[in-house]
Amino acid sequence: MKKWLKYLLVLIWIVILYFGVTYYPALNIVTGYASKNMASGLFLANRDQLSMSDEDNGFFPINLASYQIDENEKSVTASLFGLMNRKAVYKEGLGAILINDSYDSSKDFPKPNRYFTNSSLPFPYGELKQSDTVFPEVDYEKLDSAVKYAFDNGEDDLKQTRAVLVIYKDKILNETYTEGFDKNTLMHGWSMTKSITSTMYGVLQNQGKIDIHSLAGIRDWASDERSKITINNLLQMNSGLSWDEEYFNISDVTKMLYLESDMGSSQIRNELVGKPDSLWNYSSGTTNILSGPLLKRQFKSHQEYLDFWYKDLIDRIGMHSMVIETDLSGSFIGSSYAWATTRDWAKFGLLYLHEGNWNGDQVLDSSWVKYAATPTNTSNGRYGAQFWLNAGGHHPDVPLDMYSCNGFKGQYVFIVPSKQLVVVRLGLVSDPKFDVNTFLSGITGSIN
Repeated sequence: MKKWLKYLLVLIWIVILYFGVTYYPALNIVTGYASKNMASGLFLANRDQLSMSDEDNGFFPINLASYQIDENEKSVTASLFGLMNRKAVYKEGLGAILINDSYDSSKDFPKPNRYFTNSSLPFPYGELKQSDTVFPEVDYEKLDSAVKYAFDNGEDDLKQTRAVLVIYKDKILNETYTEGFDKNTLMHGWSMTKSITSTMYGVLQNQGKIDIHSLAGIRDWASDERSKITINNLLQMNSGLSWDEEYFNISDVTKMLYLESDMGSSQIRNELVGKPDSLWNYSSGTTNILSGPLLKRQFKSHQEYLDFWYKDLIDRIGMHSMVIETDLSGSFIGSSYAWATTRDWAKFGLLYLHEGNWNGDQVLDSSWVKYAATPTNTSNGRYGAQFWLNAGGHHPDVPLDMYSCNGFKGQYVFIVPSKQLVVVRLGLVSDPKFDVNTFLSGITGSIN
């Protein structure tokens, strides 16, 4: 009996060791995600803990996390079964920052200056109420039916849409929110942030300060084939750099977002797996190279870098609710972490619908807008310069000129020039569970 127990104990320890080695690193990512998302929801979006736990963090294994919340420090510490504590601390103007052992609470974190303006104009160029307008070419009954399709009925919990906003010729045709959300609620855009990052390069190019077709010029790439990578290759995600974009496993993207303190600089080490301009590969790491070390080179100081995003784009077009969060190094996480109200996300779409012009202010050159919506080599018409495209007919019943900002779990800003439309849909489920083709074709089909 004792010998049998001995073998059993050895077997148990082998199993424990196996699972410890295999899954313990994942705890770091799980608790990192849980603490970071909870802190952003509580202190940036002013959500309550219960709704964040049940909804935003309500999927396996994130829903196993437990939380300690410090209202004075504005921090959230998450753990899993008492293991692997991870803390995120909220900093005004910078959002929730996932910290590590190098964090110094006494250290000053520079924040961007904001450039708020008060306009006496109606939305979208101000915040006054729009005048009632009826367009004879719009089938309002069909439009309302298409919007209603986006939301769950009764006890259903399938589509999980939180907001839909339809804007036609600068006029709001429909604005609908689920319970607990409204026009003042900040929503996490996830990878829609990539389109903001791309636009910063469009602003610089419009100002004559950068040529996107020039070499990226990363010092660590100078002595190998990566030296041939251009800024354009990075913007179009066909640089040939290795990357694994998988959110439900330990992967390049989860390790970057929840383990790295300087997300952009850490991705410079990625090796080539293909020739530049010949291998399209969706990569949050590539975007953070753009939003971090590459963009910082354009400025004399860190403060100028921080201010640029708001002064030259975000506040310039009145997206005053928007906050782009930073990592521990102070770099914007341009791949994933912008928050804004539904209306402010729509303003970004309208900037592109109007070919870079914002009420007379040419923020972007019209050629940039065309470039952003031009298919990348080997993307099969699906991707431009950090925008998703319908050029290849991926959504068969939607106009081919539609392009969009897309984010994790179903965040969308759709731009449809041929219909003079911008449509925003925000929620917790993405295509194909949320059928974009049916939803968007219903809206575009309501305009004759």
